[in-house]
Amino acid sequence: MASDDDTSIVLVRHGEVPGVVPPSFRGRADLLLTDRGLRQAALARDFLASRVRFSAAYASPLSRAMRTGEIIAQPHAIVVSPLTDFVDIDYGEWQGRTFDEVRAAAPAAFSDWRHRPQLAAIPNGETLADVGARVTRVMREVLTRHPGETVLVVGHDSVNRVFLLLALGISLSQYWCIHQDTCGVNMLAYNGNSWTVRSINETGHLTPGT
Repeated sequence: MASDDDTSIVLVRHGEVPGVVPPSFRGRADLLLTDRGLRQAALARDFLASRVRFSAAYASPLSRAMRTGEIIAQPHAIVVSPLTDFVDIDYGEWQGRTFDEVRAAAPAAFSDWRHRPQLAAIPNGETLADVGARVTRVMREVLTRHPGETVLVVGHDSVNRVFLLLALGISLSQYWCIHQDTCGVNMLAYNGNSWTVRSINETGHLTPGT
């Protein structure tokens, strides 16, 4: 349980956008939230407003994350600041293609991504180690700016997974062992030396159909 001196991070994935189903490599395409995504963000807002009080809010600069953050931050009268280093993974030549398309065109590379993600080399894209380096910068930046405060951070499936693995001290090879639903909520606390992960991918606030 977080103490009053801990920095609390509420890490949320953005709401639904086109391309979540069927799965595709959305990456840095600047997609808008669907109507369902907007409803998910509103439900996350209501869920969190009854539990925490944010002193600051940050999000990936992509529209889907910024809009989700703005909706969640509404009851707290704070502005959502973009975090460049928390942008979604660069999928390079896979950008905008479905999983099935990449599997058919590059079966060995796709197999690495699915089974050995820490070793996967996406053509002209990022590795998970690259993502980990910039997520580490985000963690340091937020913790330095907001000691002892409660902060909202809205990101993407990939960067959220990496954030959680780093906080848990787990290898990037376990990337697929953590799931992030759209508008799923993760709660973490930092005591100045180490992280406590209090919850991962809470979705009870998302009613059936959202």
